[in-house]
Amino acid sequence: MSDSVADVCLVVPEHQAQHDTGTHPETAARVHGVVCALRHDAQLRAACRWERGRSATLDEVSRVHTPGHIALVAESVAKARETGRRVALDPDTVVSAGSYTAALSAVGATLAAVEAVGRGDARRAFVAVRPPGHHATAGRAMGFCLFNNVALAARQAQHLGFQRVLIVDWDVHHGNGTQEIFYADPSVFFFSVHQFPHYPGTGSRWECGTGDGTGYTLNVPLPAGTSAAEYRAAFEAALATITRQFRPDFVLISAGFDAHISDPLGDLNLTDADFVHLTRLIVDVAETCCGGRVVSVLEGGYNLTTLPQTVCAHVAALTADRSPPP
Repeated sequence: MSDSVADVCLVVPEHQAQHDTGTHPETAARVHGVVCALRHDAQLRAACRWERGRSATLDEVSRVHTPGHIALVAESVAKARETGRRVALDPDTVVSAGSYTAALSAVGATLAAVEAVGRGDARRAFVAVRPPGHHATAGRAMGFCLFNNVALAARQAQHLGFQRVLIVDWDVHHGNGTQEIFYADPSVFFFSVHQFPHYPGTGSRWECGTGDGTGYTLNVPLPAGTSAAEYRAAFEAALATITRQFRPDFVLISAGFDAHISDPLGDLNLTDADFVHLTRLIVDVAETCCGGRVVSVLEGGYNLTTLPQTVCAHVAALTADRSPPP
């Protein structure tokens, strides 16, 4: 590998297809298309290495989620297995017989990526994960999400000794679960740019943390139809504000691609080039603050035609050497 190309680890959960959602926007075809595109890109094959991840333990999941929530997911999956039918946890979120295995695999793959970057085996990582996670609260599954992958990644980074974690969430939907989990925690800065008002209805500018966590949540709500130029300007200004206040030891991205202009579940106007620009901004922050440590975790993105290429563009931007000048 040349000096100009960063070592990026790509992690794919082994059992993600077992989460069978049926006729649903969040299907196994999303990750299948992404993985096929990544494997067929010659430049990314040369710049990246692949890992299969692992399954998370219940102790690891319990760092974020309540015993009652974990038990409810497990019991709902057991019911789906017994009846042969999917079980709805809320109007948007269903589980099948294999969903518990898939969810633990999703978390485990995300933790494996954090471990690889934390050990220095890779400078950055991308996790092609499902089910997604950023809507899951400590005690509730919602919005297609069972366990909160990126929140658990933050706790894993801290478990490894990286105390100050920045989570950047650019999914078109506000990451209410991640915000709620860290709302009073000054060791994790949660930054979200999202369409508003939109599902799940949270993410106003006035939601900025509570107690010791006041000031460590920053929401940038944008109206439907916001142009890419306006989005970029808002994102850049907010990120500059954050880096003046909070110098992270580790950076995580809740990488939803449903703010893409072609996505059926959002009304923002980003293109592949815009996601590349956002990625490079975050890599620059990581290079300046924490040795380039970034783990990007797939969230939304529901246009099966455009999602694979958008993810490839994002991963290519992660591989670029963005070391700041001396």
